[in-house]
Amino acid sequence: MKNIKAKYFGDKDFYKMILAIALPIVIQSLFTNFVAMLDNVMVGKVGTDQMTGVAVVNQLFFVFNLAVFGGMSGAGIFSAQYFGRKDHKGVRNVFRMKFIIGLFVIAISLSIFIILHEPLINMFLHEGGESGNIAATFHYAKNYLFVMLFSIIPFVISNCYSTTLKEAGQTTVPMIAGVIAVIVDFVFNALLIFGLLGFPKLGVVGAAIATVLSRFVECGYLMFYTHRHSDKYQFIIGAYRNLHVPMHLVKNILAKGTPLLFNEVLWAAGIAMQTQAMSTRGLPAVAGLNIANTINNVVNTAFLTMGIAISIVIGQLIGAGKEKEAVDTDRKMIVFSILISLGVSAILLIAAVLFPQIYNTTGEIRYLASRFILVYALAAPFNAFTNASYFTLRSGGKTIMTFIFDSGFIWCINVPLAMILAHLTSMPIVWMFLCISMLDAVKSIIGFILVKRKTWLNTIVE
Repeated sequence: MKNIKAKYFGDKDFYKMILAIALPIVIQSLFTNFVAMLDNVMVGKVGTDQMTGVAVVNQLFFVFNLAVFGGMSGAGIFSAQYFGRKDHKGVRNVFRMKFIIGLFVIAISLSIFIILHEPLINMFLHEGGESGNIAATFHYAKNYLFVMLFSIIPFVISNCYSTTLKEAGQTTVPMIAGVIAVIVDFVFNALLIFGLLGFPKLGVVGAAIATVLSRFVECGYLMFYTHRHSDKYQFIIGAYRNLHVPMHLVKNILAKGTPLLFNEVLWAAGIAMQTQAMSTRGLPAVAGLNIANTINNVVNTAFLTMGIAISIVIGQLIGAGKEKEAVDTDRKMIVFSILISLGVSAILLIAAVLFPQIYNTTGEIRYLASRFILVYALAAPFNAFTNASYFTLRSGGKTIMTFIFDSGFIWCINVPLAMILAHLTSMPIVWMFLCISMLDAVKSIIGFILVKRKTWLNTIVE
């Protein structure tokens, strides 16, 4: 019994170390998602069409957000290992590479959203059910999207700074920046959506303006703090003197990072395609999924952010040459993540009854939302394990493996099943959602095998 406990559970100092890194990330993500939930409820109070329009655009921005995350993460594998070796010059070069990648993501994203916004939005708008107006929903979605485009540049720059600070083990500062940003977002949402205190009543456009303001505030805080403390974060000294990155590092980052970038984009696109398949059951399905996703994103934060902690801790241990300790630490962090997910499932079971009642919408949409939340509760432990497995594989630079495990699975298994169920059967939407969500159980088995093989123990920095 003692051997099992020592193998799968750490001592008090172990959990203090994990929580010191993970807790600020959890708080930042929890606060961000909680305010996003309040924003969603506020828009939902305005009307169902407005809520659905915003949900469609947020689904599109979800792909963009993960493209940024993938671009930063691919380079970030190197940052974590350079920090483990206390190589500030190496970190500086990686930071520059993140900035260059960010410029490409900005250019591509703006082009796609501006040129293809109409067909992208219409992908999710289908007749069906008793709720929703397609023309009105498209109108609200388009207005929301064009204001949100102004948030793209500060969001990318913020990620260059926040990811590098996190890879240094500094998770408190990005947390503070995120908390300040969400406070700004929440306050201006209330003022501009409903027209409080003499502000104009702008509805969904007001929600978009509030988000843009919060992005600029977050970006400004991160830049100010990092440059003000350049003695501690020496990578920023001379970072903008030029954008030169040694060619060997460029090749290595592109070799390791490009699969990760494409993985995040394709994974997010796969999630979007699943949603699109379910949207064929009508606007109520999209609205119900939006409500369920809102509460799910809040409570799932607890175990999803553990993945980021895994990539930081394990990456630094591998960079320092402590492979045996990396394996032991990773095993215990995965177990910890699963235990957290069990608590998440319990919260979702309660939320399934109460949360949909907050929204000013139809009984049909509330019913669907409650059933979707129950499915999320059932899938949470499998989601936690696959998330932890993904970040374990990524920490050692096994990006091709993570690409196959993540994007390969969703495009070869999830998306085809979703399309078959949507277009070749008359299966009710709740059962469709259950079948698609429980594919994570199969993915967990694959993740267990890949982690057990330990091929992710790989040093990638010189």
